[in-house]
Amino acid sequence: MAVGKSVIGHQLAQQLGVPFVDTDAVIVENHGTIADIFVGRGEHAFREIEARTVGRVVEEAAGSGAVISLGGGAVLDSGTQQILAGCTVVYLECDSATVAERIARNTGRPLLAGDGMARWEALFAARRPVYERLADITVDVRSGTVAEIALHLEERLRDHAALKEEVQK
Repeated sequence: MAVGKSVIGHQLAQQLGVPFVDTDAVIVENHGTIADIFVGRGEHAFREIEARTVGRVVEEAAGSGAVISLGGGAVLDSGTQQILAGCTVVYLECDSATVAERIARNTGRPLLAGDGMARWEALFAARRPVYERLADITVDVRSGTVAEIALHLEERLRDHAALKEEVQK
């Protein structure tokens, strides 16, 4: 949450010449704001919507390629984890110092209500092992511009694809 998934993903998609899909944006387009879903229907309902959305988006992108940005908690769903097993998963690694300003600026994150940084740190501590386990590629986003990070990520993706191809031979 707040590590730059959408902006880095969009930049990477442009570089690769493939579509970019932000699952949070798809949810908002089809169901209303995430904050409203949390308030009106609860986190459990949101997570169900999120899991269905991720499944649909990944299925639609299969074979053609796309850069897909998932919400920070999407990977906690076991069904989503199974879907991601067939994808190249990138973990954008960050720390609280890097995201503190972004969190302070954005009050529309329902899970960060109250003491946003304390909540971010607790969520990150719980989610980090899942991120690390699912990731094919980990990229440190603590320094560098969006363009620099996306170029580095593109290199890492090409290396990963080449290695994967070599293993399959």
